[in-house]
Amino acid sequence: MKRESDTKQKLLNTAVTLIWESSYGSISVDDICNRAGVNKGSFYYAFKSKSDLAAAAFEDHWNKKRGLMDEIFSSQVPPLERLERYCDRVVEDQMEKYEKFGKLCGCPFASIGSELSTQDEQIRKKAHELSERTMKYLACTLRDAAADGILDSKDPVELARQVFCYAGGLIMQAKIENNPDVLKCLKKGVFRLLGADPVESIV
Repeated sequence: MKRESDTKQKLLNTAVTLIWESSYGSISVDDICNRAGVNKGSFYYAFKSKSDLAAAAFEDHWNKKRGLMDEIFSSQVPPLERLERYCDRVVEDQMEKYEKFGKLCGCPFASIGSELSTQDEQIRKKAHELSERTMKYLACTLRDAAADGILDSKDPVELARQVFCYAGGLIMQAKIENNPDVLKCLKKGVFRLLGADPVESIV
């Protein structure tokens, strides 16, 4: 049982890495098996298809980062500081991949979602679901900021979507240019969108 679990986890980890490095369409089941050191029979014992693996891999990836997201967006942290931490983490995450792969890899959820949204409903739904989870964190933060009188927002859910889309667009442009400097304006741009000043600029 442990061996089956280990094999499945190897496939999940490898799928995320390969999709992040290149793209879903450019990798095959053989590529995933070879990188993971798993035979093809074991792959199809664990997953029905590459699509099933991708959906499961991104759920697994999200579950691993959930603790960090809970920490960043803790209600014990002032709302604007949560947003700063979120922006910092986004940039750090991209830079970690840049140093590892020698290129900016963008957001894996957005990449696979945009690549396959018209072709694979399972993956489209999973990418959308994961995006919504992040937007819920942001919406809760913006709702708290409005309640504290820091922001003047009557629709924190829509504002959260705008922040999320801005961050995603900036990450995508940084990936297109393969230029980490593009990410430097993330925090400033988010706070400009909110009509607020970053905490670090006023303390």
